[in-house]
Formats: sequence, C-alpha cells, structure tokens
Amino acid sequence: MLHQQTHVLEAPATDGFVYGVSPTMQTMNEMAAEIARTDIPVLIMGESGTGKDAYARLIHRLSLKSELRLQKIDCAMFDPAQLTTQMRRSSQDLLGREAYGTIYFDNVQELDMASQRALLSFLPDEQSSDQKAERCCRVISSTPSSLECEVEEGRFRRELYFRLNGACLRLPPLCERVEDIPALTEHFLNKYSTHLKRKLPPVGNKAMQDLVAYHWPGNIRELENLARKIVVFGDVQKVLHDLHSAWMADHVPIKSGARASLKVAARAASKRAERELIMQALERTHWNRKRAARELQISYKSLLYKIKQIGEPKT
Repeated sequence: MLHQQTHVLEAPATDGFVYGVSPTMQTMNEMAAEIARTDIPVLIMGESGTGKDAYARLIHRLSLKSELRLQKIDCAMFDPAQLTTQMRRSSQDLLGREAYGTIYFDNVQELDMASQRALLSFLPDEQSSDQKAERCCRVISSTPSSLECEVEEGRFRRELYFRLNGACLRLPPLCERVEDIPALTEHFLNKYSTHLKRKLPPVGNKAMQDLVAYHWPGNIRELENLARKIVVFGDVQKVLHDLHSAWMADHVPIKSGARASLKVAARAASKRAERELIMQALERTHWNRKRAARELQISYKSLLYKIKQIGEPKT
C-alpha cells in the first residue's frame, strides 16, 4: 500500500514540490494521501514558496472526485463583492450545470469579515443534510500565516477557522528539509532543460554543497527559479556567484564604533524589504509581472529592472 502511494505521489503533476527523502516530507506525503480519500476540508499552512498550490492539486488528484474539476479562488485578488459573487456562482455550478470536485481558497487570511461570513454560509456543517453534503465539493484553503493568531486577534472568525480546519497540513520551509535539496535541484534542472530544449548543465559536489548551505528565504520556488537560471545561462558558477552576492547583501555586518554607518544598514534593510515585497507580489500573481507592478504601484518597466537587480529570470 505504501509503495502504491509513493508511486502516485511521484507523478509529474506534483511539479516537484512534494518530492523528498526527508522524514518530514515522507510523513507529510503519507498524511496527504490519507486525507485525500476523505471529504473533510483541508487547511494548508506554509510560507510563500513551500508548495501550497502543489499540495492542493495533489489532494484533489488523489481524491474520490478527481474526475471533476478543481477551481482555485485567490482571496487576495478579489474585493468582497467580487468574492461573494464568485462563491455564489460556484455554488450554483455545483448544484446545477457544472460540477467541481474541489474548490481551493488560496490566501484565505485575506478575507474580510463580510467575505468570511459569506464563505461560512457556503460551507456545509455537521447539521447539513446528507443530500446537500453530497452535492458540495471538497474545500481546500491555504494561508502563509498562522490563522490561530488571526483568530486570537479577532481578524478571523473562530467558527470559520474550525470549519476549514478539518485537517491541517503544515508545510516546512526548505531550510528545514535540506536533505531534499539535491533531489529537488535535479528535478527542476531536468524539467527546464526539457522545457527550454537546453543542455543539462552538470552540478558538481561543491556547487551542491553551496546549495545545501544556503538559507533559501524564498523556499522551493526560489530553488526552482535558480535551477531555471542555471539552465538558461548554462553556467552553474555564475548563478551561484549571484546567489552568494544576494546572500551577502542580506547579511551586511553592522560595524561597531562611532563610525558605523546608519545609512548602510538602512540601505541593506530597505533592499531586503523591497526584494521580499516583490517576491510576494510575484508569487500572489503567479508571476504575472504587469499585475504585480499594479499591485506594487510601480511601472512595469521599473518592476522588470528590479527583478533583474534581485537576480530573478524573465523567462
């Protein structure tokens, strides 16, 4: 049984995010496979770039309604009125014309109180009739932050939190699963050498040691982007040099004594904050740069320049 689950989890539809030999990921994948065969709601928590979308797709693919469609609703991209309309339309489709097997609410922490109330009314509860429960789709939601804290601060409805949290998957950051970095790197290099029809560049032991030692603030998404750059440029050392430069920029030492420059420290902190905001916007918009530029309130040309500065590929 476990062998069959492992075979299913390693299918290409997982996009590499669920690959891994670390005990943490093996346990996570076994949990996902068990949860998928039920109809309980699933809440996926994890930092940006840890694979929340990949796990939502995986759970749907392994579910009893996998032959039906999965619909993703990014809660950060809708205003309350639009979101309520979208949920109402989805509910009508589920009960009538079209069938969705799973509805995936990404960035659920972005919902305001009105939208939370609308979502709560959309979800079946334990008192719902069997007929209504059968017609309802599987609900998966995700958040990069702790919803428990949002509940305690009064920004998220406690009842909705418990309704969404039938089962919870907490995805670890990449720095907590370093054993998986070699396998993930190989997967992404093969993926982009095939996709871009480029020669697969070799990654030596020293380069792999550097990759394992890096702290990966952007998690697996950052590793995937780096693997794509290696394939595009065909030069592992150049890409690793850029990575090292970025790491050094994030770790500018603060000099002691009266001559310590506050401007240097402020500039380094500003660059780190800018890079994080840009990466978050790109992640939310699925690398739609024009939409990300509007969200960041800068010009499209300025965003492309800043992306080039922080070393993210344009392809």
